[in-house]
Amino acid sequence: MFNLMVCLLSFRYTKLGYAGNTEPQFIVPSCIAIKESAKVGSRTVKGVDDLDFFIGDEGIDKPNYATKWPIRHGIVEDWDLMERFMEQVIFKYLRAEPEDHYFLLTEPPLNTPENREYTAEIMFESFNVPGLYIAVQTQRKVCKEI
Repeated sequence: MFNLMVCLLSFRYTKLGYAGNTEPQFIVPSCIAIKESAKVGSRTVKGVDDLDFFIGDEGIDKPNYATKWPIRHGIVEDWDLMERFMEQVIFKYLRAEPEDHYFLLTEPPLNTPENREYTAEIMFESFNVPGLYIAVQTQRKVCKEI
């Protein structure tokens, strides 16, 4: 049996939890702190530094890290950071296997079809979710009752 995970994505905070709960399990700032690129000669060191990042409260005011907000005005602007953010939200905070859960995500009313398509692509291809519903943020009251 699949459970429904609800992720309300916004510029400042992401609320997440399971459908049926009266309150979200987590409310996390929608930010990600990435390490400033280490330079070796003229090349940028990659690999390990790509894995060295923090999200939410852990990422705010982290010395030697740049705090980025992948969502601006309700629209995802940096998809690589958003994918990293969602990975941490699902695996670290919710401690869930995404392929065992349906997902309900929110989007702003004026989101483009391309952004919606890219969100679905990430959820299905990167996280292998069995089902996804993307709701307009004005329908959040409906999401609370699910």
